[in-house]
Amino acid sequence: MFRSTALAVALLAFAASPSLAASGSFKGAKGHTTTGSVTVTEQGGKLVIKLGSNFSLDGAPDPYVSLGNGSRPVKGGTAGVLRRNKGSGTYSVRATKATKAAKEVVIWCRKYSVPLGVARLK
Repeated sequence: MFRSTALAVALLAFAASPSLAASGSFKGAKGHTTTGSVTVTEQGGKLVIKLGSNFSLDGAPDPYVSLGNGSRPVKGGTAGVLRRNKGSGTYSVRATKATKAAKEVVIWCRKYSVPLGVARLK
């Protein structure tokens, strides 16, 4: 019985652990300076976006973290307001067909509908 319990615990731990979907590095857009790394993992039906400790945005009004294509957020891809312009941060969105098809992480200015920085995911 111990073996099957240990196996069940190991399988649950494996299923709950995040799987790396992609990573990239930011480049500024529309005259803004945005730098740093980002990773996207899938865990528990969500895509988790982690900005690296080296992330930096020069500043802008109304910035959001999003999964996107063509330097624009995809439907359901907006993860939330960027909480700070420098350093790491974690955001998540539901894993849907549209969000899984995203090829970029976009720092998006909602007020002016422009990208502030884009990281192409590999």
